[in-house]
Amino acid sequence: MYRVSTGFQKGKKIFSLQTRPPIVDENQHSDLLGKIAGFSLHAGVSVKAHQRDKLERLCCYISRPPVAANRLSLTTSGKICYELKTPYRDGTTHVVFEPLDFISKLAALVPSPRINLTRFHGVFAPNSQYRSRIIIQKSTQPLAEKATATEIKNAKAMTWAARLKRAFNIDIKKCEGPVKVIACIDNPIVIKQILDHVYSGECNQFKLSENRAPPMSLMH
Repeated sequence: MYRVSTGFQKGKKIFSLQTRPPIVDENQHSDLLGKIAGFSLHAGVSVKAHQRDKLERLCCYISRPPVAANRLSLTTSGKICYELKTPYRDGTTHVVFEPLDFISKLAALVPSPRINLTRFHGVFAPNSQYRSRIIIQKSTQPLAEKATATEIKNAKAMTWAARLKRAFNIDIKKCEGPVKVIACIDNPIVIKQILDHVYSGECNQFKLSENRAPPMSLMH
């Protein structure tokens, strides 16, 4: 709705720059464009079977990211300015956000956990009576029968060491030579005391929270 969502200007319209004259012809493509409840459906683009280049451009448009980083800039007052690829009908070419409001709008685009982002309609819909005729059903029974004890064990939650290895390619079990875990400290108060002692001044910058301190492992 182009409204500020946070801060002292909450509810007000977002500041915009109109550097071009508005488009007077309001009936352009009116029969091919439908708008309702903040959503729009545009049927003015068609692709024929042999127009592969046009189909590629359409696919790139559909799969584009929500924000183009090359059109983002920082104003002298520290605000976020976003240049529109295509001016709005009222002549708007740029929109300006407060940093916190810009982050909140980006966060709103992040889908909730475990939400199916692929939606099927028509005969591809899950409850369609014709879905079984066009979708090849693959049986998972043979795979389940071949599951070994090792595969079942690997399906359990990963340890912190395994997560570090997978995400950052950091193997905490290898240093100058093979190491092994001799103790694990999970008391956040003790962890904070150790970090304060080791890093002294550096820890003051990060202000580690006692409630969010990660567990520590002592190696030998």
